[in-house]
Amino acid sequence: MNTAFERTVSKDEWLTPKHIIDALAPFDLDPCASKVQPWRTAEKTFTIDDNGLIQPWKGFVWMNPPYGTQTQKWFRRLTEHGNGIALTFARTETRMFFESVWSKASAIFFIKSRLRFCDTAGNAASNSAGAPSFLIAYGDEPKIRLAGSSIEGKFLELCPPPILFRERESGYLDFAPRRSTRRGD
Repeated sequence: MNTAFERTVSKDEWLTPKHIIDALAPFDLDPCASKVQPWRTAEKTFTIDDNGLIQPWKGFVWMNPPYGTQTQKWFRRLTEHGNGIALTFARTETRMFFESVWSKASAIFFIKSRLRFCDTAGNAASNSAGAPSFLIAYGDEPKIRLAGSSIEGKFLELCPPPILFRERESGYLDFAPRRSTRRGD
Protein backbone atom coordinates (compact mmCIF):
# COMPACT_ATOMS: atom_id res chain seq x y z
CA MET A 1 0.00 0.00 0.00
CA ASN A 2 1.32 3.44 -0.90
CA THR A 3 1.29 5.41 2.34
CA ALA A 4 3.53 8.25 1.15
CA PHE A 5 0.63 10.72 1.37
CA GLU A 6 0.04 9.96 5.06
CA ARG A 7 3.75 9.95 5.94
CA THR A 8 4.59 13.22 4.21
CA VAL A 9 1.58 15.27 5.25
CA SER A 10 2.59 17.74 7.94
CA LYS A 11 -0.73 19.52 8.17
CA ASP A 12 -4.35 18.66 8.71
CA GLU A 13 -5.97 20.72 5.97
CA TRP A 14 -6.38 18.71 2.83
CA LEU A 15 -9.38 19.64 0.74
CA THR A 16 -11.80 17.47 -1.17
CA PRO A 17 -10.98 17.55 -4.88
CA LYS A 18 -13.29 19.99 -6.67
CA HIS A 19 -14.68 17.34 -9.04
CA ILE A 20 -16.17 15.45 -6.05
CA ILE A 21 -17.94 18.56 -4.74
CA ASP A 22 -19.14 19.51 -8.24
CA ALA A 23 -20.60 16.03 -8.82
CA LEU A 24 -22.66 16.09 -5.61
CA ALA A 25 -23.46 19.77 -4.97
CA PRO A 26 -25.24 21.87 -3.91
CA PHE A 27 -24.85 21.61 -0.13
CA ASP A 28 -26.37 23.80 2.56
CA LEU A 29 -23.67 23.27 5.20
CA ASP A 30 -20.06 22.16 5.55
CA PRO A 31 -19.48 21.90 9.32
CA CYS A 32 -15.73 21.23 9.02
CA ALA A 33 -14.62 23.51 6.21
CA SER A 34 -11.15 24.85 5.66
CA LYS A 35 -10.53 28.48 6.61
CA VAL A 36 -9.16 29.02 3.11
CA GLN A 37 -11.27 27.63 0.30
CA PRO A 38 -10.30 27.90 -3.36
CA TRP A 39 -13.85 26.62 -4.09
CA ARG A 40 -16.99 26.68 -1.98
CA THR A 41 -18.16 23.41 -0.53
CA ALA A 42 -21.50 24.68 0.82
CA GLU A 43 -23.67 27.75 1.21
CA LYS A 44 -22.75 27.97 4.92
CA THR A 45 -19.49 26.77 6.41
CA PHE A 46 -18.03 26.31 9.87
CA THR A 47 -14.25 26.25 10.29
CA ILE A 48 -12.12 25.02 13.16
CA ASP A 49 -12.61 28.44 14.78
CA ASP A 50 -16.40 27.89 14.83
CA ASN A 51 -16.25 24.29 16.12
CA GLY A 52 -18.89 22.83 13.83
CA LEU A 53 -19.58 20.00 16.27
CA ILE A 54 -21.36 22.37 18.65
CA GLN A 55 -23.09 24.54 16.03
CA PRO A 56 -26.65 23.94 14.81
CA TRP A 57 -26.78 21.91 11.60
CA LYS A 58 -29.49 22.62 9.04
CA GLY A 59 -30.20 21.31 5.58
CA PHE A 60 -28.11 19.10 3.34
CA VAL A 61 -24.61 18.58 4.79
CA TRP A 62 -21.27 17.98 3.11
CA MET A 63 -18.65 16.58 5.49
CA ASN A 64 -14.99 15.80 4.95
CA PRO A 65 -14.10 15.56 8.64
CA PRO A 66 -10.69 15.83 10.25
CA TYR A 67 -9.15 12.37 10.00
CA GLY A 68 -7.82 10.75 13.15
CA THR A 69 -9.06 10.56 16.71
CA GLN A 70 -11.89 13.07 16.15
CA THR A 71 -13.45 11.41 13.10
CA GLN A 72 -15.94 9.31 15.08
CA LYS A 73 -17.39 12.40 16.80
CA TRP A 74 -18.14 13.98 13.42
CA PHE A 75 -19.80 10.82 12.14
CA ARG A 76 -21.95 10.50 15.23
CA ARG A 77 -23.15 14.05 14.67
CA LEU A 78 -23.93 13.43 10.99
CA THR A 79 -25.85 10.25 11.80
CA GLU A 80 -27.93 12.25 14.31
CA HIS A 81 -28.55 14.94 11.69
CA GLY A 82 -29.50 12.29 9.10
CA ASN A 83 -29.18 14.37 5.92
CA GLY A 84 -25.81 14.53 4.25
CA ILE A 85 -22.83 12.99 2.53
CA ALA A 86 -19.45 12.34 4.12
CA LEU A 87 -16.05 11.50 2.69
CA THR A 88 -13.52 9.42 4.57
CA PHE A 89 -11.05 6.59 4.12
CA ALA A 90 -12.65 3.23 3.38
CA ARG A 91 -11.35 1.50 6.46
CA THR A 92 -14.18 -0.93 6.78
CA GLU A 93 -12.70 -2.81 9.73
CA THR A 94 -12.83 0.11 12.14
CA ARG A 95 -15.22 0.66 15.04
CA MET A 96 -16.32 3.92 13.41
CA PHE A 97 -17.37 2.06 10.28
CA PHE A 98 -19.43 -0.47 12.24
CA GLU A 99 -21.01 2.14 14.52
CA SER A 100 -21.71 4.86 11.98
CA VAL A 101 -21.89 3.26 8.56
CA TRP A 102 -23.25 -0.30 8.46
CA SER A 103 -26.03 0.38 10.93
CA LYS A 104 -26.84 4.02 10.10
CA ALA A 105 -26.01 4.95 6.50
CA SER A 106 -28.46 4.64 3.62
CA ALA A 107 -25.76 4.05 0.98
CA ILE A 108 -22.02 4.04 0.37
CA PHE A 109 -19.99 4.79 -2.73
CA PHE A 110 -16.50 3.36 -3.14
CA ILE A 111 -14.45 5.76 -5.28
CA LYS A 112 -12.43 4.20 -8.08
CA SER A 113 -8.74 4.96 -7.60
CA ARG A 114 -7.24 6.79 -4.68
CA LEU A 115 -8.00 10.47 -4.35
CA ARG A 116 -5.41 13.19 -4.55
CA PHE A 117 -6.55 15.69 -1.96
CA CYS A 118 -5.78 19.37 -2.52
CA ASP A 119 -3.97 21.97 -0.47
CA THR A 120 -5.62 25.26 0.45
CA ALA A 121 -4.38 26.81 -2.80
CA GLY A 122 -6.30 24.17 -4.75
CA ASN A 123 -3.24 22.20 -5.88
CA ALA A 124 -3.49 18.40 -5.89
CA ALA A 125 -1.10 16.58 -3.57
CA SER A 126 1.94 15.05 -5.23
CA ASN A 127 0.94 11.64 -3.85
CA SER A 128 -2.43 9.94 -3.69
CA ALA A 129 -4.15 9.32 -0.38
CA GLY A 130 -2.76 6.52 1.77
CA ALA A 131 -5.97 4.52 1.58
CA PRO A 132 -9.02 4.18 -0.67
CA SER A 133 -11.80 6.69 -0.04
CA PHE A 134 -15.52 6.34 -0.04
CA LEU A 135 -18.62 8.50 0.29
CA ILE A 136 -21.35 7.78 2.82
CA ALA A 137 -24.97 8.87 2.42
CA TYR A 138 -27.32 9.51 5.32
CA GLY A 139 -30.88 9.97 4.10
CA ASP A 140 -32.83 9.52 0.87
CA GLU A 141 -31.69 12.64 -1.01
CA PRO A 142 -28.00 11.91 -0.30
CA LYS A 143 -28.50 8.33 -1.49
CA ILE A 144 -30.10 9.56 -4.73
CA ARG A 145 -27.24 12.00 -5.35
CA LEU A 146 -24.61 9.32 -4.83
CA ALA A 147 -26.41 6.89 -7.12
CA GLY A 148 -26.70 9.46 -9.90
CA SER A 149 -23.29 11.09 -9.60
CA SER A 150 -20.68 11.19 -12.34
CA ILE A 151 -17.94 9.99 -9.97
CA GLU A 152 -16.29 6.74 -11.05
CA GLY A 153 -16.78 3.96 -8.55
CA LYS A 154 -19.26 1.53 -7.06
CA PHE A 155 -22.57 2.52 -5.42
CA LEU A 156 -24.06 0.25 -2.76
CA GLU A 157 -27.44 0.82 -1.18
CA LEU A 158 -27.49 -0.32 2.42
CA CYS A 159 -30.55 -2.09 3.72
CA PRO A 160 -31.80 -1.77 7.27
CA PRO A 161 -31.29 -4.89 9.39
CA PRO A 162 -34.24 -7.29 9.21
CA ILE A 163 -34.44 -7.54 13.00
CA LEU A 164 -33.58 -5.26 15.84
CA PHE A 165 -32.34 -6.01 19.29
CA ARG A 166 -33.76 -4.56 22.44
CA GLU A 167 -32.20 -4.65 25.85
CA ARG A 168 -34.09 -6.47 28.57
CA GLU A 169 -34.20 -5.19 32.12
CA SER A 170 -31.81 -8.03 32.96
CA GLY A 171 -29.23 -6.52 30.60
CA TYR A 172 -29.51 -9.33 28.04
CA LEU A 173 -30.39 -8.66 24.43
CA ASP A 174 -33.62 -9.94 22.95
CA PHE A 175 -34.87 -10.03 19.37
CA ALA A 176 -37.45 -7.40 18.52
CA PRO A 177 -39.52 -7.61 15.35
CA ARG A 178 -38.80 -4.81 12.90
CA ARG A 179 -41.62 -2.33 12.67
CA SER A 180 -42.74 -1.07 9.32
CA THR A 181 -42.11 2.61 8.62
CA ARG A 182 -44.77 2.73 5.94
CA ARG A 183 -47.93 4.67 6.66
CA GLY A 184 -50.94 2.56 7.40
CA ASP A 185 -48.95 -0.41 8.72
